[in-house]
Amino acid sequence: MNLFNSMLLFVLAASLAIAPLTGNAQTISTPQQSPSASVTQGIGLSEVTIVYHSPGIKGRKVWGELVPYNDGKSMPWRAGANENTTISFSSDVLIEGNPLPAGTYGLHMLPTTGDWTVIFSKNSTSWGSFTYREDEDALRVTVTPQAASHEEWLRYGFENLEPLGVTAYVHWEKLKVPFRIQLAGGHESVLQSFRLQLRGVAGFFPQGFVAAAQYSANNKVALDEGLTWADRGIANGGGFNAQIVKAQLLTLSGKPKQADSLTNAMLTAANENELNAYGYQLINQGKIDQAIEIFRTNVKRYPDSWNVYDSLGEGLGIKGETEEAITWYKKALEKNPPEAQAQRINQVLQTLQTRL
Repeated sequence: MNLFNSMLLFVLAASLAIAPLTGNAQTISTPQQSPSASVTQGIGLSEVTIVYHSPGIKGRKVWGELVPYNDGKSMPWRAGANENTTISFSSDVLIEGNPLPAGTYGLHMLPTTGDWTVIFSKNSTSWGSFTYREDEDALRVTVTPQAASHEEWLRYGFENLEPLGVTAYVHWEKLKVPFRIQLAGGHESVLQSFRLQLRGVAGFFPQGFVAAAQYSANNKVALDEGLTWADRGIANGGGFNAQIVKAQLLTLSGKPKQADSLTNAMLTAANENELNAYGYQLINQGKIDQAIEIFRTNVKRYPDSWNVYDSLGEGLGIKGETEEAITWYKKALEKNPPEAQAQRINQVLQTLQTRL
């Protein structure tokens, strides 16, 4: 008797055995031996979600026994426990470079002692792999398992996240099986979403145009369109933030003189908070020296503000100029910052003192 028939007989017998006892009574909820779980990861403007049940090892030998190695005849592994493990994509994707439309798929695998096959089935509502049919495959890809740390309970996760891609994996026992997911449309799919959104309510406010322009600058894509968005942001009242983005885009577009002219005018008119935010933006871009100069300018313009000294201290601390950083942090304390900020600055000073 094969495994499917055995399972069917067990289910029928169990149903008959309890039928006289239940009547109209309701059963109770009990813990599952293989608990349900799900993980979701955003990439671009899309989401990937994996829903599964997590079996435990419980002293058993997993690979080659509990999960048999595929001999070309046996059914695929359900890649989890109980019902289908499913994976959902809110947008069209590439799996290991192969196209797969948006949707929900049953996830199965063919384990071997070498490379594995990961299967995305159009049927996502079955129990395990017992009724799996190859003619329902939407995609098959070949991947290479990796040795990994011990994992008692099967677990799915994501790693190697990038703006438009991520690696999904299943990890159990001492094996991890990864597969790469990328947005099929790349940056263009995100840009097209911006275009549509900016034709709606978002197009009446500057923030949307500034955000779209910033994406263009951060990813060095559609620079001309990014400049148009930045100009629309400025025209709609985006002010300092819109001008910062436009200066970045002008630089990326090979127009440094225009960028410098805009930056100088922008910094001359900027207030304390705008200069401070710009300094931290430069830090995030790895431009520490330029950020420190912005913070020094803020100190000169607003000598009565504790925050400008605090920011200058932080910039110098990041650069490794510990002694000068301590000097400015102490100056920030002299300007009577709020209690919570004073406590934080004192903690920073204690840390910096250990570096001397």
